Amino acid sequence: MTTNELQAIEVNKSVDARGTSCPGPLLAAKKAMGEINSGDVLEVLSSDEGTKKDIPKWATKKGHEYLGTVEESGFFKIYVKKG
Repeated sequence: MTTNELQAIEVNKSVDARGTSCPGPLLAAKKAMGEINSGDVLEVLSSDEGTKKDIPKWATKKGHEYLGTVEESGFFKIYVKKG
């Protein structure tokens, strides 16, 4: 997805893990994923550089769909659709 498409996507749950380092953002994403329905979209806000690799890897491994990452000033927005 393009940055514009990602920014326009309807998010069902957003998790703000900015300021935490690994594994904080990933643990927050796992917890939030358990609170949404299949097909819903999770947005993870993170300032940890490693999260850009960790969450897509975890999502794919768990059968979720990694939609993309948008880089903002000082943090990232990572989008995952629950499988």
